[in-house]
Amino acid sequence: MLTHPSTKYAAFKPVNLPDRTWPNKTITTAPTWLSTDLRDGNQALIEPMDITRKLRLFRTLINIGFKEIEIGFPSASQTEFDFARHLIEHNLIPDDVTVQVLTPARSNLIHRTFEALKGVKQAIVHVYNATAPTFRQVVFNLDKPGTLRLATEAATLIQQLAHQNRDTHWRFQYSPEVFTSTELPFAKAICNAVLGIWQPTPAAKAIINLPASVEVSTPNIFADQVEWMHRHLDYREAVVLCVHPHNDRGCSIAAAELGQMAGAQRVEGCLFGNGERTGNVDLVTLAMNLYTQGIAPGLDFSHMDNIIRVAEDCTQLPIHPRHPYAGELVFTAFSGSHQDAIKKGFAARHPDDIWAVPYLPMDPADVGRSYESVVRVNSQSGKGGVAFLLERDYGIILPRKLQIEFSRLVQAAVEASGTEITAQTIWQLFCREYCQEIGTFQYLSHQSIQLDSGCVQLSATLDHRDKKLAIAATGNGPINAFIKALNMAEPLNYLGRIQIHHYEERSLKNSQPNRQANSQPNDPPNDHLDKQSGSESQALALIEISTDQGSYFGLGIHHNIVTASFQALISALNRQPTSPNQSCLQPAAYGNDRNN
Repeated sequence: MLTHPSTKYAAFKPVNLPDRTWPNKTITTAPTWLSTDLRDGNQALIEPMDITRKLRLFRTLINIGFKEIEIGFPSASQTEFDFARHLIEHNLIPDDVTVQVLTPARSNLIHRTFEALKGVKQAIVHVYNATAPTFRQVVFNLDKPGTLRLATEAATLIQQLAHQNRDTHWRFQYSPEVFTSTELPFAKAICNAVLGIWQPTPAAKAIINLPASVEVSTPNIFADQVEWMHRHLDYREAVVLCVHPHNDRGCSIAAAELGQMAGAQRVEGCLFGNGERTGNVDLVTLAMNLYTQGIAPGLDFSHMDNIIRVAEDCTQLPIHPRHPYAGELVFTAFSGSHQDAIKKGFAARHPDDIWAVPYLPMDPADVGRSYESVVRVNSQSGKGGVAFLLERDYGIILPRKLQIEFSRLVQAAVEASGTEITAQTIWQLFCREYCQEIGTFQYLSHQSIQLDSGCVQLSATLDHRDKKLAIAATGNGPINAFIKALNMAEPLNYLGRIQIHHYEERSLKNSQPNRQANSQPNDPPNDHLDKQSGSESQALALIEISTDQGSYFGLGIHHNIVTASFQALISALNRQPTSPNQSCLQPAAYGNDRNN
């Protein structure tokens, strides 16, 4: 059983490196990046890419900023060979981009690889052979001398073929495949033997790539392996030390970062971690990790959604919604406490501040995301998320008391539906509950005159319980006069004294684009509200009043702010319960007319 210790597996032996230095190092610059999407990523697909899809992804990699791209395995198939020829013959490789191709350490395949590269301006020929004990003994039936001879004969042939094609600027790369399971002394011996043939110089460097072809240990042990090789390689000043981590243990990002601290100068991987089995190291995450530490990664992911679209179309593999930096939900908070913290973080932030918004390790705008998806409301959410969406999309700032009151209504609606609720639906719920222009009261019209004293003389007509009611008063402003007129009207004596405790007015934000982006098929239609909220000329008034029955909020929306304020007052009055035991928070279920 998996719950008990097993003799089937053994712990990977650590490296004896007591004076290791990498734990005290920090990454201060970006590595040289090599994308293997068109080779390692492609060979891991159920349906490998054809030339058209490979070309589309190649152009995307160039636009991101990759200067070294492994375009394929030309000796593996005709499609791979033809793609290399297509790039070269149609002059599609920019002058500042070096293409790389992979070949096993076999004579006929090396010849085929050079045929594919004929006429290329500059290229890296990447040769490999497996060096780990299991591969030597089980797969290839070779001893150490035989394995070393295979590598050196391939290195010699590559050098000879390069000398025959002097119009190309050649670079060479060697990988002891399955490096992580190879004895370090033998890995050193075979790499140094290859370097001894190529004899690189600081002006013409060779690349030694240390692939974690299978991830077999914790990242710190991999870092020890890399630092050990970094110390023991010949021609070290003429060597670019590279790592190629896979993700079998889910630690490839850590392995790549610790590997750089240990001396690696170059990293090979794929966009979004594509690759065999659990994939290669994710270059998007690695690059964005640097960016969020204030280090320029040299790769541009500011249009993340476009890159995702190309990657998904070309590979036919989806990006997980929780994928770091790229997933649909990575900048989204459903938790009420998280939403409240995010809302306060945005409110406290100034444009030139170091980014420090709670729960958001980076600004979503940096990868081309809007703030629409930062806060989304479901049954786990609270008042902060609801208030954030109304402020972001509609420009209305809810007082804390109203946040608490309205969030209970939203919570009930979400629990009744069992699904996430959109900003548009929250707004419609808010309007249905607080914009109750028709009920016991209805505003009909008003007239006002500005007096020489600065006061306002107001007369208004209301509908009160299906009867017209004329009211009039003079006040220091139209709202003050309207309140006085209401308090003076004899038919309204039963209300007691009406007082204003909170008043807010503002232009209603045009939220039409956000509502379209966030809308769902089951969002309730309400043409009247949509028309109002889609107009920048609309004014919004939010009022809290108190009467003998309690305090109530009301909302008014109109192109005239005075009229909107009167409607807000009327809405607040209409929200009073008609019987002592009735709660004001008993609106019709969202999706029905708010006046039912």
